Amino acid sequence: MLRMNSASSQTSHVPVLTIDGPSGSGKGTISRLVAQRLGWHYLDSGALYRAVGVAAGWADLDLADPAALVRCAFDTHIGFRDDASGELRVLVNDVDATDELRTETAGAAASAIAAIPEVRAALKERQRVFRQEPGLVADGRDMGTVIFPDAAYKVFLTASAEERAERRYKQLKDKGVSVTLDGLLREILARDARDAQRAVAPLRPAIDAVRIDTTGLGIDTVVEQVLALLPAR
Repeated sequence: MLRMNSASSQTSHVPVLTIDGPSGSGKGTISRLVAQRLGWHYLDSGALYRAVGVAAGWADLDLADPAALVRCAFDTHIGFRDDASGELRVLVNDVDATDELRTETAGAAASAIAAIPEVRAALKERQRVFRQEPGLVADGRDMGTVIFPDAAYKVFLTASAEERAERRYKQLKDKGVSVTLDGLLREILARDARDAQRAVAPLRPAIDAVRIDTTGLGIDTVVEQVLALLPAR
C-alpha cells in the first residue's frame, strides 16, 4: 500500500504521464488501465480532495473555513491499496472510505475544497510523492499544468457534457443510486464552470497536452490511443 505523507525531491527522472479532464471524461478509468498496462504507479488526485472532504465531514468542519481545512489536509492520513479483485480502495485515517468517496456529497465537498488556494497548496507536495519508479500515471484536473508541469507525456481527455452525464447516470444507477439524467447534466455543467473559473489551477489543457475527445469512443480505443503516445515498450 502506498501511504501519502511527504514528497521526495529525488524523483525528477521518473517518467510521468498526466491525464487531465473534466468530470465524466473517462480519465479515471483510462488512467488506471493505462497504469496497469505500463506497470506504473497510479495517482487519483480527485480521491485526495474527496478524502479531505470526507475527513472534514467526519470532524464536522465548516467547508467555508480555509484554516480548518488546511489543517485537515495536513493531518489526514490517506492511503491506497488494491483489494483482491484489483479494485483501488482508499483509506482515510486507516478507515476504508472508498464507497463514501464515490457519493455525490463527497464530490461536491471535493469541488468546494479544491477551490481554496491554501488547500491546493497543502496537497501539492503530497501528490508529488507518488512519482516513484518505474513511472506514474497521474489523473486529475491540473496534473499537467501545476503538479507535474515537467511530465514527458500529457493528455487532456474530454467528451460532450451530455455523454458525460449519461456515463455518470449509468454508473450511479448500476450502484442503486437514485438520480436523474437532467439533474446530473446540470451538476456537470455547474462543476465545469466552477473548475474553469477558479482563481487557482483552473481546469485547462496544458499547452503541450494531446487532446482526445472520448465522445462515442470505447474504453479500449482510448487506452490504445494514449499508449500510442509513449515510446514502444
